[in-house]
Parts: sequence; C-alpha cells; structure tokens
Amino acid sequence: MESLRKLIHDITEETTLITATLSQLRKREGVAFTKVQIKPVELKKKIHYQFAYVHPNKVVHQNIPAEEAEAAIMKLFEETFRQGLISTPTADYQIWISKKYKVSILTKSPTKTSMDLAHNRKKQYVLEEGQPISFLVELGIMNEEGKVLARKYDKFKQINRFLEMVEDVLPSLPEGRPLTIVDFGCGKSYLTFALYHYLAIQERRTLNVVGLDLKADVIEHCNQLANRLNYNNLRFLVGDIAEYNELEQVDMVVTLHACDTATDAALEKAVRWNASVILSVPCCQHELFGQVDSPVMEPLLAHGILKERFSALATDGIRAKLLDILGYKTQLLEFIDLEHTPKNILIRAVKGQSGNKEQLWREYTAFRDFLKAKPYLEKVCADLLPAAKPE
Repeated sequence: MESLRKLIHDITEETTLITATLSQLRKREGVAFTKVQIKPVELKKKIHYQFAYVHPNKVVHQNIPAEEAEAAIMKLFEETFRQGLISTPTADYQIWISKKYKVSILTKSPTKTSMDLAHNRKKQYVLEEGQPISFLVELGIMNEEGKVLARKYDKFKQINRFLEMVEDVLPSLPEGRPLTIVDFGCGKSYLTFALYHYLAIQERRTLNVVGLDLKADVIEHCNQLANRLNYNNLRFLVGDIAEYNELEQVDMVVTLHACDTATDAALEKAVRWNASVILSVPCCQHELFGQVDSPVMEPLLAHGILKERFSALATDGIRAKLLDILGYKTQLLEFIDLEHTPKNILIRAVKGQSGNKEQLWREYTAFRDFLKAKPYLEKVCADLLPAAKPE
C-alpha cells in the first residue's frame, strides 16, 4: 500500500486533486454507502476536501480539512474500497487493490485539466452542458450551442446517471486491447450512443459496439445516425437476444428494458461470454407472478398489485444471487427517479467472487424453494451451476 500512500500524499500535499471516485466495496456488511466521490472545495478561504458518500437513495457530504484528507482517503482504501479513479491536471490514476492488498496503479493521460473550488456549484455531469456534444444534438437533447432543451432535461439526467455507473466500473474493463460491447434490446439507442461517446471519445478506448433490436425501422435509423456521427465501430443489427451468436467474446453486456425473460436470455449470454461487466435494467417481469405460492405471504400475495411488485423485486433478487454464484459481484442500484418510470432498478454485475459459492447456493435455493419458484435463468444456466451445489 506504500505506493498508493505516496501517491495520495503527493496529490493532497500539492493540492492537485481534481476529482476522485472510490468504488468496489471490499465487503458489503456494515457499509451503507456504495462509493465515495472526493473533490476540493474552498471554505472560509481554506482548501477542504468534500467527501460525498453515495447511498442507494441519498448522498451524504462531509468536508474535511486538507491536512486530514490523506489519512481519510487511505482509511477508505484500507478498510472499504478496492478501486479508485483519481484525476489530476497531469494524469489520471486508476487504482485496483487485490484481496491481499496488492496495489496496481495505472497512469493515463489526464481527462480533466482544472478544478472548481466553489462549494455550492451546480451538479457536475459526465456529459457537461454548455459545449455541444454531437450525438446529443442529433438526438434532439441539445441545441447547436450546447444548451439542453428543457423538455429533454430528464433524458439528459438519465444518460448521465447511466454513464456515472459505467464510470464506476472502468477499472474492471480489460486494458490494452479493443473492448467489445453488446447492447441487447437497444431500441432508439440513446444510451448506446452515450456509451460509445463516453468510452471512445472521452476515454479514448478502441471499441467494437453492437446494438441489437427486433424493430427493423429503428435499427435502420440508428445505423444512419452512427454513420452521420462517424462512429465507425458502432453498428446496429436486427435480431433476437436468445439467437444472437455472432461473437465469441464480449467484455460488456448492456440490456435495458428487455421484457420478462428476455433479460434472463441476455444475462445468460453475458455469463457464457465471461463478460467483465453486465448492466441490466429489467422490464415487464411476469415469470414469477404465476409461480409464487406461499401461505405465509398470503396477506401480501392476495392483492394483485402487491404480488406484481413483490414478484418483480423477487425476480431481481434471484437474478442477482445467481450472478453472484456464477462468478460476479452484483449490485442493485437506482437508475432513474420513481417519478419518471417504475422500472428503476439497474443490476450491475462485475466479474469477481462474491463469497463462498456453496453458501450462496444454499441461500439462493432456500429463497427459491420458499417461493416455489422455477426461475428461467437457473434453467438456462443449469450446466454452469452444479459446481456451486453442496455435495
């Protein structure tokens, strides 16, 4: 950890930190927040560091004097987080800490060149307003001067929220080679274009991105837009999730609002590709509604609206637990505010062990059997699961 300590010391001593994001919890138990974002602020003409502790439904801020920042950051790395992304005017540093506390630090070209010390400044987005961004202009979210149109501000916030979640998993994506990404059920592809812009333009990664959807007219429109934008490594195909077999290896799988078990078909594909990152927002979850049967839960299940909501939540819980068993660390995150859509849970899974597989399997089967459920994802991944079962 000494190399990391020296880096943090130098950055805080020279006050060159622009932003830092600490993520990838070392353990979930007893930790209420999922990541910490750090930035310098000026308070009473002195430099402090604002620590934003991101909880599932809120953000808690703490302003720490500059002389205490090094110790506070190191404590978070030593006790809570395994990944970090630190931006300074001269370089970006991607940090990964193994279970045995072996530290890897990757130095990249800077993506930010200046800091804003104002304490009450406007929210900073991954895609900033004020400078025209070509794909946002083409999609009618920005005008040619870079101003976000009032009626499209919710979409602008949604895109940025999605990219914040992608930003968190950048250290988990392979380095030194092109990334292959598949977006199942891409639809009008707002987020597909955003993902391509962020990774290819802002992060300067070489990509091969495929968007897949059943609507031929939508796919044609998306291909035309990709051509206009000169997004040369982004293409859209008409096809079904379950039948897509063009690629042998994929690094990231995105599936947003794929209906019912189409989400599970995409998750199966991702697992068999050994994808490093999976981002999924499920939709129209009907499978468990007709399966759930528990006399103990009759006060809840007797009401259709409650049964529907419970079935959707149980489905996502089952998916997350199965992904844990299949070799991922899985989080369920709020994607967009409830007032915009009830489909507001995003499953984010990153390749890595979540614990003892036999224990995870026992927890899963106890829950599954209590509900008398027969999940689609378990059936299609049956050949990958026996190793997780107790003898």
